[in-house]
Amino acid sequence: MFTSRWTALGVLSAAGLMTVLDGSIVTVAMPAIQQDLGFSPAGLSWMVNAYLIPFGGLLLLAGRLGDLIGRRTMFLAGNAVFTLASLLAGLATGPGVLIAARFLQGVGSAMAAAVVLGILVTLFTDPGERGRAIAVFSFTGAAGASIGQVLGGVLTDGLSWPWIFFINVPIGLATVALALVALPRDRGAGLSGGADVLGAVLVTSGLMLGIYTVVKVEQYGWLAAHTLGLGAVSIALLAGFTVRQATAGNPLMPLRVLRSRTVAGANLAQMLALSGMFAFQVLVALHMQKVLGYSALATGLAMLPAAVGIGAVSLFVSARLSARFGARTVLLAGLAMLVSAMILLSRIPVHADYVTHLLPVMLLISGGGLVLPALATLGMSGARESDAGLASGLFNTTQQVGMAIGVAVLSTLAAARTGDLLAAGQDQAAALTGGYRLAFTISAGLLAAAFAVGLAMPHSRAVATKRSTSLRSTSAS
Repeated sequence: MFTSRWTALGVLSAAGLMTVLDGSIVTVAMPAIQQDLGFSPAGLSWMVNAYLIPFGGLLLLAGRLGDLIGRRTMFLAGNAVFTLASLLAGLATGPGVLIAARFLQGVGSAMAAAVVLGILVTLFTDPGERGRAIAVFSFTGAAGASIGQVLGGVLTDGLSWPWIFFINVPIGLATVALALVALPRDRGAGLSGGADVLGAVLVTSGLMLGIYTVVKVEQYGWLAAHTLGLGAVSIALLAGFTVRQATAGNPLMPLRVLRSRTVAGANLAQMLALSGMFAFQVLVALHMQKVLGYSALATGLAMLPAAVGIGAVSLFVSARLSARFGARTVLLAGLAMLVSAMILLSRIPVHADYVTHLLPVMLLISGGGLVLPALATLGMSGARESDAGLASGLFNTTQQVGMAIGVAVLSTLAAARTGDLLAAGQDQAAALTGGYRLAFTISAGLLAAAFAVGLAMPHSRAVATKRSTSLRSTSAS
């Protein structure tokens, strides 16, 4: 049983790695795809949006459906859809087919990703083992983002852009084959236990529309009629969903899940933290290339200490610290490191020296290896076993929403500040640096807000013990 559980973790981690890879690998190949298939500049953005919108919008629904029809079934179906969509994307001969394939990839990713943590926490009921399992899973996610950018360049330059999609096919097939053997069969509650069609329509349409509105802010602006109108409709749909869940006999998302201060706090903290971490993930790379004149390869190597640090801390340190001090304490320590990193970046000079100004930031960013596993542990700790898929889907939803908000808010404000400085007569490098500094300052504030949310959460060691006892009791019965 011990071996099969860790084999199952390997399968879940491989699927998570594939999802993260697909989110980053395509960005490097976009110029080649645009030239080959004739994408317009506006159409090219849908290479990302067509994946992001269904992925973020369907996670909550997919997680609940996993509880109802079986999380193993949902995981297998999601990987099958993703693999087929990847093959279709690689064979695309025009923009329309490729965008449709990317949409299907997002659907498949949502189906699989929504239930991964739900499967994981029911496999590993001991707090120590569960902490190590979550650390391994978080490591694959942290590594995947860095690997994706490097691998995208290698495949695009060495072979051709379709191979960034074709590579998913053998991985996906192997994942499905191994999952059939390694993942335990589970019986869901049945669709009669929560088939809330109206709730499903409200939440899916509300989330998709909300994510679409956020990702298009950079094009239209925050106060444009397009943004305000669609945002209002999205909020109305989600408000209607909340009312529906409070009154429905068999709600899609029982509101009891959010009654746990730990679950609600972890999701809010994650949204704030990932919004803030966008400044490092994207804007630091832009600063290196546009201001400091680094090449793409030099930028990747310069950011390697951060990737290695996050991976090493999440894999070798976070679980041990969580077992000794509790996930909440570990979360706060990691967030303190990230806030410090953003404060340093908010003071970065125009002509920054790597060793003096950037390397300390790279080392502090390794605090992300504490934050991500701790958030996953806390986000799943207060959920019942019957709601594990829903809690997993909710956790992944706030992750995607946080990233989308970070993209919209920080990039838009940085660009606006740069424009103001250029209009005031500053040169390009100084204006860009001023814009990035503003984004880093706001990022520090978002991470500090996540720290405050973490302080308000109950101590996690007691929660973890209660969660473990509950799962063991349910399994025994």
